[in-house]
Amino acid sequence: MTDPVRATCHCGAVELRVTLSDGFNTARRCDCSFCRRRSVPVVSAPLDGIEIVRGADKLTLYEWGTKTAKHHFCSVCGIYMYHRRRSNPNEYGVNLYAIEGAEPKAFEPVPWHDGVNHPSDRTAD
Repeated sequence: MTDPVRATCHCGAVELRVTLSDGFNTARRCDCSFCRRRSVPVVSAPLDGIEIVRGADKLTLYEWGTKTAKHHFCSVCGIYMYHRRRSNPNEYGVNLYAIEGAEPKAFEPVPWHDGVNHPSDRTAD
């Protein structure tokens, strides 16, 4: 675990204190139908690694399909903040670019995670 970092939405209505699992070393993008449209890299945090400092009442939830992934957005400015992962429901993905001081160019190229071929989508033979 690393020291907590501060993450905020664009308008400042939502502020998180996030303890990342392995700092910025877990940065990745996903190509599932939702993430490819959002196109923001995420970093990993354990389920107890997110504290909502301000704006819990401003967070809105988006779910679909299996409802395993739970995506949280600021209802004021629309910025994606974090989500409970479908690929690993025991951790969160946090918007890397919402983290204070994270410089986008410093993380390129960000590796991709295969979200299209998810094990939950496979049927038994």
